[in-house]
Amino acid sequence: MFGTTMVRQSFKMSVQNIKSNKMRSFLTMLGIVIGVAAVIALITIVQSVTDKVMGQFSDLGAGTMSVEASGSAMKKGLTESDIAAIAAVDGIDGVSPSVSATTSVVYDGEIYKKVSVKGYNATYFDHNNIIASGRGFTEQDMSGSSMVCIVDSTFIKNILYGKEVLGQTVRIKGIDYTVVGVKKDADSIMDSYSDTSELDGSVIVPYKNSLSMAGAQNVTSLDVYLADNADSSTVEKRLRSEMNNIYNNADNSFYIINMESLLSSMNQIKGMMSGMLGGIASIALLVGGIGIMNMMLVSVSERTKEIGLRKALGAEPARIQAQFLIESIVLSVIGGLIGVGFGLIIAYIGSVLLKATFTISVGAIALGLGFSLIVGVVFGWAPARRASRLNPIDALRSD
Repeated sequence: MFGTTMVRQSFKMSVQNIKSNKMRSFLTMLGIVIGVAAVIALITIVQSVTDKVMGQFSDLGAGTMSVEASGSAMKKGLTESDIAAIAAVDGIDGVSPSVSATTSVVYDGEIYKKVSVKGYNATYFDHNNIIASGRGFTEQDMSGSSMVCIVDSTFIKNILYGKEVLGQTVRIKGIDYTVVGVKKDADSIMDSYSDTSELDGSVIVPYKNSLSMAGAQNVTSLDVYLADNADSSTVEKRLRSEMNNIYNNADNSFYIINMESLLSSMNQIKGMMSGMLGGIASIALLVGGIGIMNMMLVSVSERTKEIGLRKALGAEPARIQAQFLIESIVLSVIGGLIGVGFGLIIAYIGSVLLKATFTISVGAIALGLGFSLIVGVVFGWAPARRASRLNPIDALRSD
């Protein structure tokens, strides 16, 4: 019934009518523009930020579990034999103790009292690419008698004053250490939650050395690295079984953070947030749809004689209805396209301000344009139907 020629003619007439009422058409489309821009901007910004956070979590813990073992009343922390037993669990590729302390450093006759000291083993450097220059630790450094360290850029700036770093000797808690490496500047989620503004710098030493600095005998924190293709849930069950053996099933003696489970939960939260924000922004599209319906009803009233004349000349009601419906759709889609442009601009600015990578969300664009098209059809149908049902005699008599 509706050929290509008729659709083309209806489209041209719709564009002409929109042009002849520029201000009214613009105000009508404004609700659609705002709604689509809000959908695009909110979903794209949320996606960019969550992708950044999840990427950092993935870099931090892809194939990794964290174990915090405060211990029980009978046993505090983990001994060397306990760590070896954990490393021997099927599916685990390596274990790195993590020890932290704050101590003083002496360099060139000056004392710096606020220096963060972290202790790791050689396995940590096998699984984390954090060295900017120099080297990480080797198994030979793990004896407890190897006095080597790795410093960060803050340490270099505040303590070494930008001097040649590698090979420098610094005194950490009364013992001379040789700088063998420089840590990369990191922009990770862990760094964002760590307030290091009052520190003179950070230094990494072999974990047995940091245990001595902290006055501790056993380790309370571990990073556990999974073997390639190992199932994290299965390995976690085995790890829990081994930890229960170590602490004789004592309650609250340890807890395990499975980073893959955390990432899965974050993915679900991301989807929920995107859906919620899209729903909220879609309210503006609903308001815009009501504006389109009002404008089309006004247009039908203003063009009553035109409609009556066309029907008197033989135009079918279905063709009249199609004319007004296409006009509503054109208005809505044009508003949607303008909204996409504004939404992407807002999303780009938001991503820059939040220091997240700007990524165009095809899904958000499809949602915005699809919703605007639906709005044009749904809210244009009633005015179009009203126009098609006008009595031509009554229409021609109207003032």
